[in-house]
Amino acid sequence: MSLKNLIAKRFTSGNSLEDYHVFRFFSAFIAVSNGKIIDIEGPFLEYCPLVNMLYGDIKYSENIKEVVGELVTKKISEFGFFTSNRKFNITKIAVPFGASEMLMYALRKKAIDAAVVVCDGTGSIITTDSEVVQEIGGRMNGLFFTSPIPKIIEALENKKCRVVFSDARINQIEAVEKACELGYKNIAVTINGYVEDEKLSQIKSLEDKYSANITLLIVCTTGASFDRIQEIAKYADVVWSCASEGIRKVVGRKSILQISKKIPVFVLTQKGLNLIAAYSENEQVLKDLDKNNQYLLSKTVNNKKVMMGEKFLYYLSESILPVRSKDEPKFSESNNNIEFKPIGPCGEYNCSVCVFTKSQAPGNPYDLKDCPRYDPKKRSSETPRAKGQGS
Repeated sequence: MSLKNLIAKRFTSGNSLEDYHVFRFFSAFIAVSNGKIIDIEGPFLEYCPLVNMLYGDIKYSENIKEVVGELVTKKISEFGFFTSNRKFNITKIAVPFGASEMLMYALRKKAIDAAVVVCDGTGSIITTDSEVVQEIGGRMNGLFFTSPIPKIIEALENKKCRVVFSDARINQIEAVEKACELGYKNIAVTINGYVEDEKLSQIKSLEDKYSANITLLIVCTTGASFDRIQEIAKYADVVWSCASEGIRKVVGRKSILQISKKIPVFVLTQKGLNLIAAYSENEQVLKDLDKNNQYLLSKTVNNKKVMMGEKFLYYLSESILPVRSKDEPKFSESNNNIEFKPIGPCGEYNCSVCVFTKSQAPGNPYDLKDCPRYDPKKRSSETPRAKGQGS
């Protein structure tokens, strides 16, 4: 069953559910109604370092669907997701480089004056409250569909949030336009990278229409299509790589800054740097990065210290991006060809299979010497940025 079929299932004859929500956890699409799981499609991942950090050693097995179901059921019970008991009490950092964490600091330091995000039971919302952003997103997973839950709507309206649609629609384009109409000029918005309905160019066009500054944060990119990845690379400001091989290869290669190695966050623009800088005690260092170079912010020790978030010590270095890790999310062998396919071929790159230039191949299984389609004489596809760093 595809994601679209899972969402459409709510509207099928004889099964029109008033309370229905679809989200993703450990790559599985999960449908919840009346606080209980009613459908699970997947999971497709074998391993995720973030899930293991938060929930323990989770690996693909014959009973993985049951394991995922138990974890989600526990999350619903503990945090009240998708129910009238939804808790809004997470104000500390849950994920060191999560989108809600960065938005919380950006609002707190006035780097932006409004955030457009999504919440279960309300859909798209506009908020100016730094605490609310984290209360909503601190432990929430990628949300694809939701229906109205009056108590959640009431709770967020009492926190002076603007719930954009009474039917709890998720439409970030219209929500950003509403924020512009309300007079906000410096707006950050989270966009689902997997779903292709929300065209990033449409959001960018609102900048000229309303003389606004809009920063695009792309989240939930696992399984994003090749075309969507190209769109993200063209328009996004900050991108979370999740388990997407294509995001690492295409977006990573075009980025100014990569944050961490296992599940990188890629920053592509000055707007992105300004937002990320608010999450640091060394704001000016990040704002002033040379956009003709590429940088890595990681735990690899050197003399350029940068403090992030709640006193997280990281180190900044120049590096050809992307920098890969052996501890990245991995798909199970049985699911390598189900919906989540590696991207390819693309004429912009030296190798139509690996998508890497020779200098950027990080080794097996991406070493170009193992690729029958690699042409060592074809050098014109390397970008000026890569050449400028000695590739």
